[in-house]
Amino acid sequence: MGRKTAWFLVAVAIWNFVIWGTFIKNLAASHASGEDRPSGYYIAHSVLIVVNMVLGVVFATLGVRALRARRS
Repeated sequence: MGRKTAWFLVAVAIWNFVIWGTFIKNLAASHASGEDRPSGYYIAHSVLIVVNMVLGVVFATLGVRALRARRS
């Protein structure tokens, strides 16, 4: 894997963490303010958050490993 691809994976991972971290904060704030949403809404979005955070970890791991391998 090339350096550009490795950096792209790291950037996508950071993007995932920032975007979904912000969404977690907003989702928690809407729930705390008593916003009336069905339980399925919170369940579906919680699943999306978990899946995308796991993908972020995978992308970051792959990107960092590729960058370290290119150094050696």
